[in-house]
Amino acid sequence: MSCFAILLAGRVDATPALRAALSGSRIIAADDGLRHAASLGVTPELWVGDFDSSPPTPPAGFADLPRETFPADKDRTDGELAIDAALARGATSLILVGALGGPRSDHAFAHLVLALRLAAAGLAVECFDGIEHAWPLSPTPRRFDLALGTQFSILKFSDLAGLTIAGAKWPLADVAVPFHSILTQSNEAAGPITVTVREGAAILLAQVDPAVR
Repeated sequence: MSCFAILLAGRVDATPALRAALSGSRIIAADDGLRHAASLGVTPELWVGDFDSSPPTPPAGFADLPRETFPADKDRTDGELAIDAALARGATSLILVGALGGPRSDHAFAHLVLALRLAAAGLAVECFDGIEHAWPLSPTPRRFDLALGTQFSILKFSDLAGLTIAGAKWPLADVAVPFHSILTQSNEAAGPITVTVREGAAILLAQVDPAVR
């Protein structure tokens, strides 16, 4: 499996857990996402984007970084361009770093939609910024090794059918949850949890315990 990490411009806390998750991954930076590289201790192999949100000169140590420059007026985000570059290099799994939080809520929403699209295409994908961790869900039951008491929510992007959550403070068994319901907000892990969604698009978003970051 070829794992790539995409550095995006959102919030990042360069915790030991995040740095460990990036170990062994190839790195591509999208526009201002390059600013996270130094704190994460990584060197991207490529820097892509329209560079409208980047400083005029790259951070120290990255002056010779290969670039792919795109016009500001385009129909894909810089994050999409970076993901496309990773896929062209053979990526089979992706970590989207800096995909959550940050000054632009629309960017965070777009990154979650991208994660769902990529997962539907068969890629292993997650979003991780050291503070929150997110994974697209599927009909295949998946175990998540969350620490006891970890807060998590199921973010819905459609009506859901067959939602099952085992191992949580508030478990669910094969329930239908309409898109507008807040039922899946703010659950707690009682240890490792297993989640299944038979039909619909959803993402598990977990808060990372500061004690294990």
